[in-house]
Amino acid sequence: MAAKGILYMIPCPISDATEVGDVTPAANGRIIDTLDYFIVENVRSARRFLSRAKIARRIDDLEFVELNEHTRKEQVAAMIDPIERGRSAGVISEAGMPGVADPGALAAAECHRRGIRVVPLVGPSSILLALAASGLNGQSFAFAGYLPVKPPERAKALKALERRARTVGESQIFIEAPYRNVKLMEQLLQTLAPETRLTVAMDITAPGEFIRTLRVREWRAAELPAMN
Repeated sequence: MAAKGILYMIPCPISDATEVGDVTPAANGRIIDTLDYFIVENVRSARRFLSRAKIARRIDDLEFVELNEHTRKEQVAAMIDPIERGRSAGVISEAGMPGVADPGALAAAECHRRGIRVVPLVGPSSILLALAASGLNGQSFAFAGYLPVKPPERAKALKALERRARTVGESQIFIEAPYRNVKLMEQLLQTLAPETRLTVAMDITAPGEFIRTLRVREWRAAELPAMN
């Protein structure tokens, strides 16, 4: 019986403006060069990343399957079958670390169910980079993902996160799509208490990177960065 393959979680740049070589260690490149099968959130962006990484194989010789929010459970199982038969694969997200706020977690979970080794490679994670630069509590923190879209539900969620931060001292991290950033910031300043510390982190690792921590009352008086 052939040995099972390995699933590699391959980080890619958070921003298209970031050079692949700046955030992809040479050791990652050596592993990527051994692979011809990739489970990706988007084939076009994955091909672009691998091309910029100057991998040894021809891009057209590689096999790609898409794993995104539209993928059914049985399709995920089919994606892992080749790995169980001995073929190693790489998971590539749209940006940053796959498997974190990312559908690639489904591939990793299926591998664990089958006893297949999952190996995370070193690379950028916007969540940890933002926390590291924030000055907030990095000893105890929670990631809440995307908040509700509807304002009443989002306000309720923000209040709950603020209570958690205040009572437990736990930093609360969440993300938002660029086109909703302005509305989110407006609601943050309306909903949170004046003394609550709030970090805004955008375009991390890009030339226009912005990371700043102020109290809500200070944000209300500050000139806000462009968020679209």
